[in-house]
Amino acid sequence: MSHTQVSDLQLYDYLPYDQRPKLVWPGESRIAVWIAPNIEFYELNPAANASRAAWPRPHPDVQGYSHRDYGNRAGWQRMMRAMDETNFKGSVSLNVALCDHHPEIIKACADRGWEFFSHGIYNTRYVYGMDKEQERAIIRDSRQTIHKWTGQSLDGWLSPALSNNPWSLDVLAEEGVLYTCDLFHDDQPTPVNVANGRMISMPYSLEMNDVIVYNGNQFTPRHYGEMIKRQFDQLYAEGAESGTVMCIPLHPYLVGQPHRIDAFAEALAYIAGHEGVWQTTGREIAHHYLAHYYDDVSAQIAGIKQAAEVTK
Repeated sequence: MSHTQVSDLQLYDYLPYDQRPKLVWPGESRIAVWIAPNIEFYELNPAANASRAAWPRPHPDVQGYSHRDYGNRAGWQRMMRAMDETNFKGSVSLNVALCDHHPEIIKACADRGWEFFSHGIYNTRYVYGMDKEQERAIIRDSRQTIHKWTGQSLDGWLSPALSNNPWSLDVLAEEGVLYTCDLFHDDQPTPVNVANGRMISMPYSLEMNDVIVYNGNQFTPRHYGEMIKRQFDQLYAEGAESGTVMCIPLHPYLVGQPHRIDAFAEALAYIAGHEGVWQTTGREIAHHYLAHYYDDVSAQIAGIKQAAEVTK
């Protein structure tokens, strides 16, 4: 029997694959694959946040800072070449302060038609403890900065260091952001429960994130390449029934290391060699889903909730 329940987070509803409308991506593709390079800037001595320290080592954490700075000097160029070779555009998860610090990186991405969405101002400034208006100011700053430097709208959001408050997604929706990457609960886009407006959760992946792979699980580059291929294989197979989404979140200071780049490039070539793959961006996925599926899925969830109330 069809049923739905509200998650403990109260941010999205339960509706399994086999009860949803079938998703079909443009060109009859069975899987949408998007790559999200986190192009970031870290402050060496940011203002303290009561919930989280910016650096694990005592100030000044020269080791941590310079390791991350590698991505903005050398790593991003290797990562970009691998993506160019397989015709993948990036959806840049951008610390918008990078526009001032490294405009040459912004230009290189914009010239390729890459999407820019916001990852906050700096990756060392968290939203923990902020009120709604303080968060709203960050969103508006991000929107204005991205438009100034690229002419693009701000459609997506990944909170800096995945920091959130209970009202964060409501404020994003009020400000016209279409999708969030801060939820990790599905392999298809899903409606998010916000007070006003429409927002979807875009499949983003901690499992495929090179920070988790390399810094957390300490896997080898070859193992990461195989993970990407196996993730793709499973979602590609499932996509024959209803379209799936695969995200590859990256950090140039990690994937762009010389000893890691070949395994990543090989995995991208493997994906690009298949038919029925939509090599796309977060923005394009969001626009397609909102135009073709959001209303039907939302109505289905509402109907199931209503039926459940009647039977109580």
